[in-house]
Amino acid sequence: MHAKMRATPFAANRCLAVISKLFNWANARGLVPEGSNPATRIERFPEHRRERFLSSLELGRLGDALREGETIGIAFDIDMTKPSAKHAPKPENRRRVIDPFAIAAIRLLILTGARLREILDLEWRHVDFERGMLHLADSKTGKKSIYLPPAALPILESLPRVEGNSFVICGSKAGASRSDLKKPWVAITAAAGLQGLRIHDLRHSFASVGAGASLGLPIIGKLLGHTQAATTHRYAHLDCDPLRRAVDTIGATIAAAMNGPSPKDGVVSIGLPAGDEAL
Repeated sequence: MHAKMRATPFAANRCLAVISKLFNWANARGLVPEGSNPATRIERFPEHRRERFLSSLELGRLGDALREGETIGIAFDIDMTKPSAKHAPKPENRRRVIDPFAIAAIRLLILTGARLREILDLEWRHVDFERGMLHLADSKTGKKSIYLPPAALPILESLPRVEGNSFVICGSKAGASRSDLKKPWVAITAAAGLQGLRIHDLRHSFASVGAGASLGLPIIGKLLGHTQAATTHRYAHLDCDPLRRAVDTIGATIAAAMNGPSPKDGVVSIGLPAGDEAL
C-alpha cells in the first residue's frame, strides 16, 4: 500500500503513521499479538516541505484584494457556453462582495500567525481586549494564548456580535462558526495574482517576517505555539541580518589587514592590481 502511494509521499507517510499508531494502541491493550504491527521497519518516503513566504509586495497585493473584496467586490467571470449565461449580469456588474466575517478571519490569520481552526473556532469568551490576547482552551498543541498586534484589535471590535452565536467568525448556520474559507480565499488570491497560495502559507509568512527581523527562533516558536524547537528551526535560514552583519565585519577586517582603507574615497582595497592587470 505504501509503495503504491509513492506519487503522494506526504499522504503515504501519514497513512503509514496512522496504521502504526493504531496497531501500537491495540497491542498495548492486548487486542493484537506482540510484533504484529505491519508498519514496522517500513522506510518512509523522503519529504520536501513546501514553504511559501509572501514578500512585502505580495502582502500589499493581498491587502488590496481584501479591501476590494469588502467594498466593491471581487470581479468574477461567466461561462458563456452555459445556457444560464444569457441571464448573467453585465460585465461591469459582475462583482461579488466577500462576507465580512471571511475578510476578518483572513486578516486575523495574517496578523497573528494562528492556525485556521484557531480563528474559525474562536469564541468571544476567548478574546481578552484589555490584554490584547486570545486565550484558547484547546488547540492542536493544547491550551494556548495568542498575542494580538494593535492592528488586530480594530478588526475584532468592528465585527458584529450575532445573537445566539458565541463564535467570532459566524457561519451561515445559526449558532455555528464558519466551516472554511475556501471560496473567498480562492477569489481573493486570484484577484491578488497569488493563485496557489495556501491559507497555511500565511502562518509561514508571519514567521518569516519575525525571522527576517531577527526576533529569535524561541520567540517566534512561542508566538506560533510550537512545542518543539525543531519545528521552528525551519525558519532559521530566513534570519539573514546576523549573517549579513557577520560577513560585513569579517570582510572589512580582512580587507583592512591586507591593504587598509583608501584615504581618497574610503573604499577598501584588498590588494588586487589595478586596471588591466586585475584581469
